[in-house]
Amino acid sequence: MSDSWHTFCAMSEFPETGKAAAVVAGWYVLVAKTEDGLFAVNDRCTHQAALLSEGRVRRGAIMCPLHGARFEMATGRCLGGAYKDLRTFPVRVENDTIEVCVPGEAPSMEELPVAR
Repeated sequence: MSDSWHTFCAMSEFPETGKAAAVVAGWYVLVAKTEDGLFAVNDRCTHQAALLSEGRVRRGAIMCPLHGARFEMATGRCLGGAYKDLRTFPVRVENDTIEVCVPGEAPSMEELPVAR
C-alpha cells in the first residue's frame, strides 16, 4: 500500500499552544509548529510508548512527559538519549488545511501508544 495525504485540521483552528494530535488513518500523529515551520511525528515515545502530545515543545523538540527524552520535530532524532528516533510524516498546508502523509498500512504494535 502506498502513502497518502489526509486532512489533519484547518490551519485557522490549529491551537495557539503550537501542537495538536489526532488519529489519521489509524496513525497517532502529533503536529507541532516550531520556529522552522510545521512538523509531524508519530505521537508515541519510542522508550515507553507514552503520548508525546502530552509533553511540551521547546526549541524545536518535543519532550516525553514520562521521562524527559527529547525528540527533534524536524527529523524525529532522539536528542541526548539512546532511544530510537521517531517516525516522521510529511506535512503541508493546502488552502488553510493542514495535511499529513501517512503510510497506507496500519501501524505496528511498536508504533502505537499505550492506551490510557
